[in-house]
Amino acid sequence: MTTTDLATMTGLELLRWMQDTDRDDVPSIGRLLGMRFDEVENGRIVMSLATNPDFANPLGTVHGGIAATLLDSVMGCAVHSTLPAGVGYTTLELKVNYIRAARTDGQKLTATGTIIHAGRRTATAEGKVLDDAGKLVAHATTTCIILPPARVA
Repeated sequence: MTTTDLATMTGLELLRWMQDTDRDDVPSIGRLLGMRFDEVENGRIVMSLATNPDFANPLGTVHGGIAATLLDSVMGCAVHSTLPAGVGYTTLELKVNYIRAARTDGQKLTATGTIIHAGRRTATAEGKVLDDAGKLVAHATTTCIILPPARVA
């Protein structure tokens, strides 16, 4: 698929393509952390990863930045899933609440991001990260700015 083909996809179409395509050769934060798309719906995204010892903070548990990155990804993608082709977004604000530590021993962390409001200029979403026992690790909200397609002069 070419870059031009990707630019003609809606956000939802692009995310579904990413879910169904082996992209191990494409550098990304998702590849770096081992994130995968589990569910892609309009306004709702589920992603997961397996923790590893490289995710450790000085106390030996998963660094909060891993949960924050997972939350930023699912909430941003929830916003993206509502956008038409050619329209982008970026995070304006991210607020994370940490509830409990996660282990670094391959524990599965699953994050769900859900759209709250999709407006013309901004969008908001909420997210949760659960551990493999279904316990809440962190939850968050985000505000994203909607970026209209670039105009050709």
